[in-house]
Amino acid sequence: MTRLIYFAWVRERIGKGEEEIELDPSIATVADLLSHLKSRGDGYAAALEYQDVIRVAINQEHVDHDAPVRDAREIALFPPMTGG
Repeated sequence: MTRLIYFAWVRERIGKGEEEIELDPSIATVADLLSHLKSRGDGYAAALEYQDVIRVAINQEHVDHDAPVRDAREIALFPPMTGG
């Protein structure tokens, strides 16, 4: 099982702060995961509509969307940082 953690407006749109899921073998990269999550319902689709701007950390290390997720214990999804 992999723990997914959602922050800020990603969390608000999905409607939960975290969940545990079993990663299907077809989900090889962060981009695959984001595409899969978008198919899980309207909240996910809204949160990940512009998935290119979502920042991701695997096991508390920031990664690019082409990073493998196979050994991930924890994956965190963040909206882009804003200044101010």
